[in-house]
Amino acid sequence: MLQYSPHQAYLMLGALLGAMVAGVIMYASRNVRRLSTAKLLGGFLGLVLGLVCGNLLAGAFLVLPGLSANATLAMKVLLNLVVAYLGVLVGMLKGGDFSLAALRAFFGGPTLPENIKILDTSVIIDGRVADICESGFLEGQLVIPQFILKELQQIADSSDSLKRNRGRRGLDILKKIQKSAEVQIVDFDFPRVKEVDAKLVELAKKLGGKIITNDFNLNKVAELQGIGVMNINQLANAVKPVVLPGEMMQVYVLKEGKEYGQGVAYLDDGTMVVIDNARKFIGRNIEVAVTSVLQTPAGRMIFTKPRDDIERESTFNSREN
Repeated sequence: MLQYSPHQAYLMLGALLGAMVAGVIMYASRNVRRLSTAKLLGGFLGLVLGLVCGNLLAGAFLVLPGLSANATLAMKVLLNLVVAYLGVLVGMLKGGDFSLAALRAFFGGPTLPENIKILDTSVIIDGRVADICESGFLEGQLVIPQFILKELQQIADSSDSLKRNRGRRGLDILKKIQKSAEVQIVDFDFPRVKEVDAKLVELAKKLGGKIITNDFNLNKVAELQGIGVMNINQLANAVKPVVLPGEMMQVYVLKEGKEYGQGVAYLDDGTMVVIDNARKFIGRNIEVAVTSVLQTPAGRMIFTKPRDDIERESTFNSREN
């Protein structure tokens, strides 16, 4: 049987440990940004469990006869490294299955559904989320924190009649949502955080849920912090009917546009239609032809011309040819 001096054993262990640590560091530096928080946490838990199992298995080698102290130490360290490495790999592979609800259930705490959607004040007052709930397209548990209810109540009690009406509308929308979807009111609060939007982000982190909003700034802030966001405005733009250049449509010219001679109309879904040379048609229904469509973060704009102008241009071009 081979015998190692303490110096040789330490050199071998140091070289092996250094190689493994270097490999882990190189892998982590290349891939850590691609790994989710759940996988990183899974890898850490796998490392801890691997070290525990490695020490338990290594204890069996202490009772084998004929092994020197150096060989026993080498085998213990090697076994711990191998089992810990396997634990990290398994933990990272299974980390995607990790959920906050499962962790609460494991420790016997109160559980919440995994598919959590948190409503903010603006989307409640907007009201379209109630129609989405009735249609059955919105799945999961809807969560409304107490600080959102408090903000709605403050708006409803405002001395400003416009704000007061908005707040009361929000409360009515909540009653409508409760009739078509399961709504849970939670009493989480973050005293050190003053702004409601920041509290929503912290709550989404705590519950592992997504925020439903139509607030552009909240959308961006939440996405920067890795929080899932469902923007009602983006959904509305996605389901609007596609309008192609050359199509004809009937519109009611409501007001004057920004440019000289322009008229402005609106479709039933609120899409703005800009009409060239239509100032003289304000207050009338006319047929227009689509010339172009512009998609912006705020919504969709359709640029058109009156049908008579299109026909006149077509006749002129045919004569020229």
